[in-house]
Amino acid sequence: MNIAVVGTGYVGLVTGTCLSETGNHVICVDINEEKIKQMQAGVVPIYEPHLDVLFERNIKQGRLTFTTNLAEAIENAKIIFLALPTPPGEDGSADLSYILGVADDLGKIIKDYKVIVDKSTVPVGTADKVRAAVAKNAKVEFDVVSNPEFLREGFAVDDFLKPDRVVIGTNSDKARKTMEELYKPYVRQGNPIIFMDERSAELTKYAANAFLATKITFMNEIANMCELVGADVDAVRIGIGSDDRIGKRFLFPGIGYGGSCFPKDVQALAKSAAEVNYDFKILESVMEINERQKIIIIPKVKEYFKGDLKGKKIALWGLAFKPDTDDIREAPALYIIDELVKAGASVSAYDPEGMNNVKKLIGDKITYASDEYDALKGADALLIATEWSLFRTPDFDKVTSLLKNKVIFDGRNLYGIDQMKDLGYYYTSIGRETVK
Repeated sequence: MNIAVVGTGYVGLVTGTCLSETGNHVICVDINEEKIKQMQAGVVPIYEPHLDVLFERNIKQGRLTFTTNLAEAIENAKIIFLALPTPPGEDGSADLSYILGVADDLGKIIKDYKVIVDKSTVPVGTADKVRAAVAKNAKVEFDVVSNPEFLREGFAVDDFLKPDRVVIGTNSDKARKTMEELYKPYVRQGNPIIFMDERSAELTKYAANAFLATKITFMNEIANMCELVGADVDAVRIGIGSDDRIGKRFLFPGIGYGGSCFPKDVQALAKSAAEVNYDFKILESVMEINERQKIIIIPKVKEYFKGDLKGKKIALWGLAFKPDTDDIREAPALYIIDELVKAGASVSAYDPEGMNNVKKLIGDKITYASDEYDALKGADALLIATEWSLFRTPDFDKVTSLLKNKVIFDGRNLYGIDQMKDLGYYYTSIGRETVK
């Protein structure tokens, strides 16, 4: 099948590459000429595990190509995916200008039947707006479909190739058959392709992310309460996670959620609710609590140093909002850096993938280490903000030799309480006993 993917950001590039992997011919379109040149040369512009292998293979075999010319890309395409940014506006609503701008262009240039697919995360009613924008100038038949993505950064390739489910919103039998044909190779193990109307599909994506964000936030609140009453959040987590109505996932407490999806989608859903005069109180609480949680560890740092961080050097492990990605959008580490620097501390940070993006954002506000141990040299304490695997089992003899003090502030609960007691560390985490 011939497919065009408009937008080569995280979602667009993963979508285009994975669609080409099953034999489709995919043309990816972007207005960024430099980015297109890089990809034509075989350079993957984002970090995502296993994406580079598929990317290189499908370029080599001629199934994956890139262009800045929208008309060229869609000329022979049966399906056109819109994978464009929907950044939050000042009021929290999703900005649809990129999507509707392309929709307007498509109406002027399509010459035969196309299935136009909203792949971006968009508010309820967007498919109707896209349909109207295309129809304004279109002289041929077309359908607009909602097909939200459920890609987890760090696992996006597996999520696309082996999805838990595929959600497709359409009331067109013709579009339904086309989309079913496209996705059949990805659900051979029996996972469902779920068809529904466009508005339900649009709301499904927001509802899923908002629920997961709420689950994380609830567990962070439980962790904060554990510290006040002397309970252990790990025990509580295991106790409730064994209930299959609750499940074990998204119950790990920490310093809040970040990234490109949860903050934006929770905010956009709350805004959509407000537009229909519904006061979605739980989402307002989730957003408020998560903002507080991002810097929940700062009072612990200040308490240890008796309120004076001037001249203190803090080693920071982790900058990306989660492991296995270079995405720093809404990363708690950035909020922590702001608070530490504002209090007079210096920060030496290490992240396996996120440092270049942080450099572009904040420059020399902090120093950047060559590895996790380099960050520790002469530091007064270690603070952990991202749970990368290499941080889970460090050489503690080396850690001890490099730190000025045996002090760890753990925002991701990587280490056991008994382990820290045996090592003689001052160790404080989230929702657990502080080892002194």
